[in-house]
Amino acid sequence: MFILDTDHLALAQRQSPPAYEYFLQRVSQHDPLAFFVTIISFHEQVMGWNAYLSRAPNTAAVVRGYERLGRVLANFSMAQVLLFDEAAATVFDDFRARRVRIGVMDLRIAAIAFSRDMTVLTRNVSDFRRVPGL
Repeated sequence: MFILDTDHLALAQRQSPPAYEYFLQRVSQHDPLAFFVTIISFHEQVMGWNAYLSRAPNTAAVVRGYERLGRVLANFSMAQVLLFDEAAATVFDDFRARRVRIGVMDLRIAAIAFSRDMTVLTRNVSDFRRVPGL
């Protein structure tokens, strides 16, 4: 079972070659039901588009921002979304106590994965590599 990190979700949304083709090739080797996303990635994407909307210089940019925010909602509505539950919170607190030094959102994703014995698929290997046992 795999968790797609936020960077992979963005890659899939942008569909930018050649990285997107490579991503598709790799994930197509597995059952689509083996892939999950987290509520943390949803949170990150909503925050990003909210920030974009707050800075939008004109109504065309506002329209674009809301269209993209709507796509995020639609994509997550069709996905298998894992919540940050009590088990993940316990793992997260343990990682913090052991002073694992990565960003809070990445650490929350790592805690969800660790609490469910899942693999995180990410292009941000340098940070996730710092999480012991992941």
